[in-house]
Amino acid sequence: MIIFGTKAYLHTLAMLTLLCGVCGNPAAHPLTKRVTKFTLFFVPLFPVSTRYRTQCTFCGAERKLDAAEAERLLATGGIGGGGAAGSPAPAPRQSHQD
Repeated sequence: MIIFGTKAYLHTLAMLTLLCGVCGNPAAHPLTKRVTKFTLFFVPLFPVSTRYRTQCTFCGAERKLDAAEAERLLATGGIGGGGAAGSPAPAPRQSHQD
């Protein structure tokens, strides 16, 4: 009898401060990496899939990322990339002074 299956491992890579694209609040977004590994007799052998996500701690909105975008957020620390996890930031409001 051969026992095989998969097991998922969740790693928090960084805690980034980003502007959420859903609620519009600057909030902490944990960048997580989920690696699913093939197991044989409960021993993890090799990764089957890898997924990256961020989640707004204010409203709970999640966003899936690809590997390149996750690496860019890790390298920049979330600064200079725009809005929530790479979504466009809202345009700055113009103040009218008379």
